Amino acid sequence: MINKILLAIIISAGLTQLIKISILVFKHKQQFYWKDFFVTGGMPSAHSSVVTSLSLIIFLTEGLSSSFFISIVLMLIVIRDAMGVRRSVGEEGKILNDIIKKSKLKVPKVHYSLGHTPKEVFVGVVIGILTSVIIYLF
Repeated sequence: MINKILLAIIISAGLTQLIKISILVFKHKQQFYWKDFFVTGGMPSAHSSVVTSLSLIIFLTEGLSSSFFISIVLMLIVIRDAMGVRRSVGEEGKILNDIIKKSKLKVPKVHYSLGHTPKEVFVGVVIGILTSVIIYLF
């Protein structure tokens, strides 16, 4: 028997990253690199997709179990972090790089990830829901 929980989160993660890469390549005209498959931030949110998919597939397979409630707590923490803390830190990294560039300091640029906007999180959540429902039904 196929482990539907594992399958749902793997497909959800892979699908969101493929969509993210497609947006980078086709909309933003960036060259494709395999490392882009592991990029964080941007549309859609893979973090939100995976934790939503996890919570829903657990609910669909186990009902209102302890695992489901644990996954809901994890989902809320991850989504809040993606939109809040990671977004703030990303904005600060962007500002630091601007300061470094303008001041002509001889220091390396700061690596940053912008986190996610509410729209990116919403799309990730929708992908997570659809993935889990499809995996559960088939």
